[in-house]
Formats: sequence, C-alpha cells, structure tokens
Amino acid sequence: MTPRRFAGVLALLALAGCAREPLRPTAPPAPVTPPAQVTPPAGSGGATAGVPRDEPRAKYGNPPFYEVGGRRYVVLDSAVGYVEQGIASWYGPDFHGGRTSTGETYDMDSMTGAHPTLPLPTWVRVTNLGNGKSVVVRLNDRGPFAKGRIIDLSRAAAEQLDMVRAGTARVEVVSLAGSAAPAAGATLATASYYAQAGAFGSRDNAEALAARLRAAGIPGVTVADASTGGGALFRVRAGPVATLADFDALIERLRAAGAGDARLAL
Repeated sequence: MTPRRFAGVLALLALAGCAREPLRPTAPPAPVTPPAQVTPPAGSGGATAGVPRDEPRAKYGNPPFYEVGGRRYVVLDSAVGYVEQGIASWYGPDFHGGRTSTGETYDMDSMTGAHPTLPLPTWVRVTNLGNGKSVVVRLNDRGPFAKGRIIDLSRAAAEQLDMVRAGTARVEVVSLAGSAAPAAGATLATASYYAQAGAFGSRDNAEALAARLRAAGIPGVTVADASTGGGALFRVRAGPVATLADFDALIERLRAAGAGDARLAL
C-alpha cells in the first residue's frame, strides 16, 4: 500500500490506495440522477453491464480541461472514432461505494471504467492484447494518472479480461460512440474558456473586484449571482477566450490585477 494524492477539478483530497490504483479526481458532492438499471449478462459472475448507446455529456466530470499532478488534461469534444493502445489498470475495494467523477456511485462489480480525456459517459470496447479477451465498459470516471496507463477498469471488467492478478495489461480501447450528431450540449461547438476571478458572499465585494478588473483592461468581466438556499454567492468571471494559451494569459492578467485565486470557471 502506498499513499497517493487524488486531485479534483476544484480541490485535492488525500487518500491511500493500492499501487495499481492510480490518482483520480474526486467528484463534487452534488445530487445526480442515477443511471438506468441494467441486467447482468449471462456468465458475468454478477457484473452489471448495459447496452452501449450515445449519451449526453454528464453534468459533472467534463470540464474543458483539468490538472492533476502538474499535468493538464484536455477533455475531448467527441469520442467518435477514438482508438488507443496502451496499459490498462484496475481499481477496486478502496473506492467501492465512493463517487465517480460524474457523481455516480462507483460499483466495482459493474462494467465501468475511467479515462483521462474521453467525454463522460462514453462506451468503449477494451481488448486484452495478451489473450484476446474483450469487454464493453461505460466510462464514468477520470483516471488513470500513473505514467503510461490509458484506462482504469472496474474489478469486474478486469476479471473478465483476466488481468486482476497481474494488475495491468496491454489493451486496445475502441470507442463505441456512433457517428450521429450528438445531443445538444454534448460538445463544444467552439472552445470557450472562462476564468473565475473570485467568489463572494457580498455583491458589493464582488462588484468592487469586477470594477478593478475592468479598470485593468480585463475583457468580459461579469458578476453572476450563484446564490442558493445555503446562502448568497456572487462569482466574478472574465472571458471567454478561445484557446488554452489565451486562457493562461488571462489567468496571469487576473492575478496581476489582484485576483490571486483566479481559476477555470466551471
């Protein structure tokens, strides 16, 4: 057992995991609609699977990009045509019952997986290139972040690929996403990155920061009311910008203008 750091889009959470269970971002603790119930396929040993289908992007787990361990991962606009070969790992008991990046509950006995950049959820076929065994899994989590690994599988999927004992296997991952146009909102027609300069419980404080940023020439500064039943909340945002390079430059300008906590606005 070795300590690992698990990074979320908004925060870092320290956990402990097995060596074969790589870093993974935590999901926001928000209520989500659970996925439809599925029936275990014959001979699956109780593992739940489902029928591959195109689904709209999940509300959580699909930021334009995120950073883990100092590395930036850009979430793909589409899974159509995606094929990749590399090393698969698996994760099990230490994460069973926890939240995935989409906010769903992780069930190590379901046919699911984690991927660093494919949109969530995405259905993929994973083939163990060492023995020819193949499974279909639904990606609903982020990871793996260990160097050289391309997908992290549930224990059930790893068992069917006969890779549990070894911990890893060389695999091919093929997206099963169709060629039909995705549902509205499923992709970004054009890249649009917003930065959050600050969040305040007082509108006056938010407006004061916004005024300073506008005076510094920051483009597209707005104050959004994000208040909920839990209390008042006002977010100061800037943008949008079209490229990651422009986003990085915007963050630097915001910090130079006094918004030291500037970050990607989700």
